[in-house]
Amino acid sequence: MIRIRKSAAEAAIGLSSVFLLLTITVSGPQTWAQTGPGPMEQPSQTPAIKTAAEAYKNIKVLKDIPANELIPTMEFISASLGVRCEFCHVEHHFDDDAKKPKQRAREMMQMMFAINKDSFHGNLEVTCNTCHNGSQHPAGMPAIAEDGETPMQPAHAEENGGRTNFASLPQPSAIVANYVQALGGANALGKIKSRVITGTMTAFGHALPVEIYTKAPDQRAMVMKFPRGESVTTFNGHEGWMSMMPRPPHPLEGSELDRESLEADFYFPLDLQKVFTSLRERPPQKVGDEEAYVVLGIRPGKPPMQLFFGEKSGLLLRMVYFTQTPLGRLPQQTDFSDFREVDGVKVPFQWTVADPRSRSTVQVAQVQQNVPVSESKFSIPATPGPAGQ
Repeated sequence: MIRIRKSAAEAAIGLSSVFLLLTITVSGPQTWAQTGPGPMEQPSQTPAIKTAAEAYKNIKVLKDIPANELIPTMEFISASLGVRCEFCHVEHHFDDDAKKPKQRAREMMQMMFAINKDSFHGNLEVTCNTCHNGSQHPAGMPAIAEDGETPMQPAHAEENGGRTNFASLPQPSAIVANYVQALGGANALGKIKSRVITGTMTAFGHALPVEIYTKAPDQRAMVMKFPRGESVTTFNGHEGWMSMMPRPPHPLEGSELDRESLEADFYFPLDLQKVFTSLRERPPQKVGDEEAYVVLGIRPGKPPMQLFFGEKSGLLLRMVYFTQTPLGRLPQQTDFSDFREVDGVKVPFQWTVADPRSRSTVQVAQVQQNVPVSESKFSIPATPGPAGQ
């Protein structure tokens, strides 16, 4: 999953390797949050999570973080410097210390931790991206303006930018109520119990057939069809798995599991104010050509989520999810468009998912609702095999 930019080498590796990057990041119309208890809330049923040092070899700095946070942390470094894994690591031998940038990265992490401890009371204010901002070498001087004056941007645009007269904005509860009405109303939404979507996912110049099965209240399966077989991601309401050719399925953990549970909540529009303990307004922003109200959703123990609702349409146009890592937050943005009415409710027929590493777009060809969906769709996937077997 640690890919930053497409190169000639990436184009040559084939669709199966692209799947590593895209499987978790391809969102569906159920971009909602789980309302029932998940595995995070049932520690007695979940094995103790190993530390990074217990699960991986030769960990020097990030020894005590949960093992399932190590890969997102590496992704944060990759995105902050604009590099691939091989910049620091020996390919296929990640415990090898042969490359000097790996030791330098350890020193930089220790420096960052010391700065935050000594200057910011231990709060995570300075990150890799603070200085690198997508470059291997931090800029030591301000850039020269290329086209007239370059206006200064506020440090926290989500809090300080745009219109700041919150008194003139509708309350989040009113925005949510308008959203439910824009989709067709609570009664119409409640009548839908299942949804099957077929379409095409495009990324890095490749197009793949995709099938997405969702079932109330919180089950979801995504099937990506490759020339040599299928790769599947499932969530059954409590647990999730991902299968990738030709490897056996592995359980989803940490941020992967959290994102999949968000996708699986079938009735998010009706439950939104239950999902978030608090909804806070932020300055409106534009999404495409439409002005949007911005609502910050607070979830206990997790980074906030940003929800963008069209001022005119009332629809959810964008959602930004953040993965917390020990080094900083990784954003993932989903934009919804081409809403069409199906069985009395509006469904997006196109959505684009973007993060610091990739961008993918799903174009829906068909939506079927209230059709039978077998429970087996949400079970642990079988080990993928070649097509036709």
